[in-house]
Amino acid sequence: MWLVSCRNEVNRQINMEYMASYAYDYLSSYFDRNSVGLKGVAAYFRKASDEERDHAHKLIAYQNMRGGEVSLSNIVFEKISLDDCGSDDVKRSFEIALELEKQVYKSLLVLHKTAEEANDPQFTDFLESEYLEEQVEAISEIEKYISMLNRIGEDGHGIWEFNNKLE
Repeated sequence: MWLVSCRNEVNRQINMEYMASYAYDYLSSYFDRNSVGLKGVAAYFRKASDEERDHAHKLIAYQNMRGGEVSLSNIVFEKISLDDCGSDDVKRSFEIALELEKQVYKSLLVLHKTAEEANDPQFTDFLESEYLEEQVEAISEIEKYISMLNRIGEDGHGIWEFNNKLE
């Protein structure tokens, strides 16, 4: 029988992944607005949302495979607003994304520690192979995008080029 602590932490992580997906959906919808029109940035965040939701689905399948019971809770989401950012909205959105990815990573580390404490090497291997490396790569990618956006500044043409590279 799988330990209750593992089952509970997997459920917490499932909900964390859904929260990140929800936040990315908001960011995607913002950049897809007629008044914003940055389709590449919108597509980037739509893909990020899909990826986080896929992570939740993979954890749901894992929970079921291990004999646990999935428990979904309300999505706790701090409202994001980019309306007051002006032309700095793209950079701000990637700063928000970086914070999200770091939160998810920290949450995965807690889950990994729970697996270690349960002396469950298969579970730790699952987390390492399916999640942890990907999180580190995502954080690095977003940090590079923020560095690029810092160099671009508020140059409209630079933002347009950045947007087009994401499409």
